[in-house]
Amino acid sequence: MKAVLMTAAGNPDVLQVQDVPNPGVPIGETELLVRLKAAGVNPIDTKLRKRGTFYPDRMPAILGCDGAGVVEAVGAAVQKFHVGDEVYFCNGGLGAHQGNYAEYTTVDERFVARKPRSVSFAEAAAAPLVLITAWEALYERGRLEPGESVLIHAGAGGVGHVAIQLAKLKGANVCTTVSSQDKANFVKQLGADYPILYKQTDFVQAVLDWTGGEGVDLAFDTVGGETFHKTFPGVRVYGDIVTILEPDANTVWKAARNRNLRIGLELMLTPMLQGMVEAQQHQAEILAECAKYIDAGKLKIHVSHQFLLAEAAKAHQLLESGSMMGKIVLLIGEE
Repeated sequence: MKAVLMTAAGNPDVLQVQDVPNPGVPIGETELLVRLKAAGVNPIDTKLRKRGTFYPDRMPAILGCDGAGVVEAVGAAVQKFHVGDEVYFCNGGLGAHQGNYAEYTTVDERFVARKPRSVSFAEAAAAPLVLITAWEALYERGRLEPGESVLIHAGAGGVGHVAIQLAKLKGANVCTTVSSQDKANFVKQLGADYPILYKQTDFVQAVLDWTGGEGVDLAFDTVGGETFHKTFPGVRVYGDIVTILEPDANTVWKAARNRNLRIGLELMLTPMLQGMVEAQQHQAEILAECAKYIDAGKLKIHVSHQFLLAEAAKAHQLLESGSMMGKIVLLIGEE
């Protein structure tokens, strides 16, 4: 099969299309062999490409955690899936198990969900990592309840644009930071109540004005760095802040302590990295729930750019240029 190999850590040029053996020969007892139709491109992919994967002794590597495709073969003990089923999942791509920048991959049936019927493979492949991240951050770490107020940073981005929709599905009031009027219009279409143009406005003051001086019940930081601790004064006393980035060494914690904030850290890759089977099954269940929302027209995945598999380096360059709306996807088998 054809796959994009990361031959060494470095710039996007280290991503090269090569012929490699099909991973499904032989296939594991509980595994599916999936003929991939699309792969999502995420910031974790570009970080691993630049600095090296979590398993540097297993090079070259195939990146890409997010995949969508058609079941081509099933292991002897597989119970839930059949040849021809359309599936989507977040699995592999961290340097150990093969990722999804390839024509085929294998995945344990427990870590897979049926693809939403109403969307393309490209939209499905764009979804898993960002859906699981936003779901865990808002519903599990942040314990979001109906009627609460939420601040979502970078609401037009990959995680942000689904977080807005999941927060609204829970019955929350949502404000979100964006960098331009185009992005403000985009997040309004997703249901955001109050876009804050952070380049022109002090977002903390805007949040306090919006909440009558109290601050939001929950802030969701998808940006990191200074944005994390600058958000503390905009969260109500005894409120929550969840971040998907590692807090900076120079984080100023005083406002968080004075306001008794509960700090949540969200890394959806932990179950895969630590081989936590039940947690990976739970993430597949999240995808199954989200598929229902997608098919009911209540949740949309915005794909801003599509590239062919052989153009993976271009996709990485675009993602690293910043300021994306939605997601980037690689189309597989379309050459």
